[in-house]
Amino acid sequence: MAKMRILSSLGDTVVEWDTEKAATDADAAKAVKEAERIFREARQRGATAFRVDSPEKPAERIDKFDKTADQIIVVPRVAGG
Repeated sequence: MAKMRILSSLGDTVVEWDTEKAATDADAAKAVKEAERIFREARQRGATAFRVDSPEKPAERIDKFDKTADQIIVVPRVAGG
């Protein structure tokens, strides 16, 4: 089961999907599409996304949704002053 964590002022929101089931199950395919939509909208608002595959490997910055990632972390744009 893959997971996307969206960090925001509301806390940590988790969206999950099953890539293997998405090939044969309509509801699982909808979950992947919804995760992709959330990712795209967050990126349009300036968020940065990282693919995290294991604790041993460093996170990799990504610009496109990757449904095969074990975990994606989406961090909102940080404004300072």
